[in-house]
Amino acid sequence: MLELTDLHSYYGRSHVVQGISLRVALGEGVGLVGHNGVGKTTTLKSIMGLGPQTRGQIAFEDRDLRGAPVHARARRGIGFVPEEEAVFPQMTVEENIRTAALLQPAHEQGRCLATAYELFPVLAERRNQLAGTLSGGQQKMLALARGLALRPRLILVDEPSEGLMPINVDLISQALKRAILDGMGVLVVDASFHLLKTVCTRLYVMRRGLITGEHQLTEFREPEELVATYLRKEG
Repeated sequence: MLELTDLHSYYGRSHVVQGISLRVALGEGVGLVGHNGVGKTTTLKSIMGLGPQTRGQIAFEDRDLRGAPVHARARRGIGFVPEEEAVFPQMTVEENIRTAALLQPAHEQGRCLATAYELFPVLAERRNQLAGTLSGGQQKMLALARGLALRPRLILVDEPSEGLMPINVDLISQALKRAILDGMGVLVVDASFHLLKTVCTRLYVMRRGLITGEHQLTEFREPEELVATYLRKEG
């Protein structure tokens, strides 16, 4: 579904992503992990066409995305849930979700809302509340619910578990797992061992703008194994 080949990304003269290659298949969850500042978020933004200048190949369903604007990538079936500022704060919870649901056929719009509320019951309870007044964790759930309501074929998710209570991490993990079972591809940047084990079958490790390893999640039984082996401080 998605294949990056020798991708380089730049902010001005800063060479952030330095020639990485990765792939995500249909109905597969893939994790991208590493210390802060190694290029994970820049990779997601490069795929979506947001911000950095890039060279190399970004192929989605065998079509080259080079030069395609953000809206064209979204129209082809790529969704993006950023780490921050991902909701419309002056709109209600339901209005936020409807902005995505309205892009679906009329007979599917009600189902999009129902699914969002099924995945995240707290959003149903707050459907008439302004999104900007939600807690940070609730805003993350709303951003993901809206992203899934778009029904992309591939969704890019940046740090969905950051700062969340374990029960909310589980809700987000299960929502992404359900999307995968429905055939969606997921590429997620996150440090939660529980989320990665629930959602992903494979992960890529990034260090200093490079991918330094590709691993099956079955290789890890405890969080400490992942942290000690792949997220240790660099010497």
